[in-house]
Amino acid sequence: MSSSFDNSPTDPLRENRDRPTDQRSLAEELAEVEASLSRPTVTPIASPQVRGFGDIKTPPLTLVEVAFLASTCSLLWLVSYYLSIGPWMRILFPLPIALVYLRWGYRASWMSAVVCGLLLSVLMGPYLSLLFMVPYALLGVQLGMMWRRRSPWLPSIALGTLLSTLGFFFRLGILSIFLGEDLWAYSTNRVADLIQWLLSVLVGWGWLGLEVLGQTNLTAIQVATVGLILCSDVVYLFTVHLAAWLLLERLGNPIPEPPQWVQVLLEEE
Repeated sequence: MSSSFDNSPTDPLRENRDRPTDQRSLAEELAEVEASLSRPTVTPIASPQVRGFGDIKTPPLTLVEVAFLASTCSLLWLVSYYLSIGPWMRILFPLPIALVYLRWGYRASWMSAVVCGLLLSVLMGPYLSLLFMVPYALLGVQLGMMWRRRSPWLPSIALGTLLSTLGFFFRLGILSIFLGEDLWAYSTNRVADLIQWLLSVLVGWGWLGLEVLGQTNLTAIQVATVGLILCSDVVYLFTVHLAAWLLLERLGNPIPEPPQWVQVLLEEE
């Protein structure tokens, strides 16, 4: 009896008890596979943006305008240097970089200034590139900042005059090093000759005595030289503002309105 019981076929009840367990495990595995396939792709965490120079991403239109206006600046400097038409063309030197600031902000304007300096260093050498960067490229950034903040003409001209005067002494020092001569002494001598000529005219008219012709004061001559440089820079910055007011308004980026007396003079003309 025992042997026949052992050799009997498998108990169907046991098979029925084991089969649901196998089905449940298979269903769980299928569910895990489907979940892994439908799981969303993990996107990498974006690196934080650097503060201080704006957004990391720059629109393509910004890059195009920065490159175009930087090349325009370089072309103006190149043409004015080789064709000797700088006295009136230098009014336009800071305007392209200032226009970049008005349209795209300070980061784009600094990009334009750097690109212009690199382009000029390739075309004309680092020395002439440096003479353009200080003060004209810096003036472009400064004027664009003041105009975008809608600053009146007086503080804009005053700050630009100070920057232009410092740029003049920087250029004078660089030229003195390269030429091996003291150009400041040369400048003061020319101003002393001018003062002597004016004094001789006044003496000839009888307004002053002859004793003033032999008196030379080095400190007064140096102060007069700095005063002449400041006056010329004030005139230069005024003409730059006037040209920008007439030109940039037609390009869709107007600068602040000039003082009332300037508008009255222009209307009368």
